[in-house]
Amino acid sequence: MKSQTIMMGYTTPPSIEEIITIAEEIIDELPEGVEKYIGKLIVEVEDFPDDYIMEELDLETPYDVYGVYQTSGPRALNRTKGKQQDVLYLYRRPILDAWCDTQDDFGLLLSRIILQEIGYHFGFTDDEIEMYEEEMIPESNVIMCG
Repeated sequence: MKSQTIMMGYTTPPSIEEIITIAEEIIDELPEGVEKYIGKLIVEVEDFPDDYIMEELDLETPYDVYGVYQTSGPRALNRTKGKQQDVLYLYRRPILDAWCDTQDDFGLLLSRIILQEIGYHFGFTDDEIEMYEEEMIPESNVIMCG
């Protein structure tokens, strides 16, 4: 019998609200070396990136990006009622496609995406991101069933 990864108990794709909850839990558990960069981070989940992000990142399709970390700027200020706070935008449909393609545990996949978005925003090297991934996501967290 072929083994499969258990995917957080989801039989249907997680909703926007569920992804926000999972993402906030992941952010609360970030390693100290990452946490010191972000302070109080707002998580926004949308199905796809908007036209501004599509143009800014020169994306061919809305599936080409899983998330964007934005430092307090005009777009973030509009959503936080004038308070300066950083926002992590996660794009549900591209993430769900990656989840289906990889068949990874959803929480592990989202952890990697969040860590990579934060890491790339703050200029972490690939080795630093990998080090934090290993600290955050021990291999024993993937439960296999037979």
